[in-house]
Amino acid sequence: MAEPPPFVPVRIAVLTVSDSRTLAEDRSGRTLVERLTAAGHVLAARALLRDEQAEIAAQLRAWIADPAIDAVISTGGTGLTGRDVTVEAHEEVYEKAIPAFGTLFTMLSFGKIGTSAIQSRACAGVAGGTYLFALPGSPGACRDAWDEILVHQFDLRQRPCNFVEIMPRLEEHRRGG
Repeated sequence: MAEPPPFVPVRIAVLTVSDSRTLAEDRSGRTLVERLTAAGHVLAARALLRDEQAEIAAQLRAWIADPAIDAVISTGGTGLTGRDVTVEAHEEVYEKAIPAFGTLFTMLSFGKIGTSAIQSRACAGVAGGTYLFALPGSPGACRDAWDEILVHQFDLRQRPCNFVEIMPRLEEHRRGG
């Protein structure tokens, strides 16, 4: 039997989108930071922005361009109100969407909050070789997404497949291979 591959830490940026919270009051971002570092990953950057689509998209683009960042997880602004524009900002920068992430997150949420899960627009995609995830702004939603999905997909030892093993191939179209 083959030896499992070694753990590879992923460098993750955390973005909180909120018109009402400060970084000190940001329980959702703190939840993500605590979980990702406890799992052995690296907090590459952290920021808090207001619900402004252009600002969110600009921050995503800056982090996508940063070779020291492998993934971005945002929290907040995924609901249905007029100020919830995080999903639109994410979709503006995606090269490829990962629709199954939103589907899987909704399935998990339904088991915990019932039909209220319909109001979440959690989504994910890839751009510039960087994974991008948009989560709801509640600490519970961040815990669920991390504990039930992301901690596994950010682990090279996860079988049969995971996000880490394909990271080197995310930009192969740019290299002609």
